[in-house]
Amino acid sequence: MASKKGIIITIIILASITAASFLLWIVPQENPATLVVSDYENYLEGVKKIHQVLQESIETEFQNLLDGNTSPDEYISITEVTTSQVTAQISEFVTSKPTEEWQNSYITYMEAMKKFNEYIIETKVAANMLKVGQIDAETLQNIESLRLEIQELIKKSDELRP
Repeated sequence: MASKKGIIITIIILASITAASFLLWIVPQENPATLVVSDYENYLEGVKKIHQVLQESIETEFQNLLDGNTSPDEYISITEVTTSQVTAQISEFVTSKPTEEWQNSYITYMEAMKKFNEYIIETKVAANMLKVGQIDAETLQNIESLRLEIQELIKKSDELRP
C-alpha cells in the first residue's frame, strides 16, 4: 500500500498536470508562447522548489518500491506523471528568455532538470526489472550516479548566478 504522503503528492502532481494541459488547450496555438519573467532569481528559486518536491517524491516512492511498499506498476505511473511535469518545467525555461547575465545559470539548471528526467527514466527501468526479477547493481549505480550529477549541476547553477 502506498504511503499517505505519496498519494497526496501524486494527487497534487496529477492536478497540476491537468491544469497545465487545460491551459495549453485554451491558449491559441498560432502564437508562440513566451513566459515573461522579470525577477529571474525568484523564478529560478521557484523552479528549484518545485524540482526539490518532485525529486523528494520520486526518491521516497523509489525507496517504497525497493522496500516493497509500492508496486512496480504504481511506481511507473508516478514516474510518468513526474516526467511530464519536469518536461513542462524545461519548456518554461526555454520560453523564459533570461537576460544575458542569468543565461548560464538557467542553462545549467535546465541541464539538471534534463538529468533529473534521465534519473526518473532509469528508476523506471529499475521498476520494470523488479517486475520480472530483481534490479541489477549496474542500474542502481547508474541511478546514484545520475542523482549526484544532478546535485553537481544545481550547485554549478547556483555558482553561476550574478
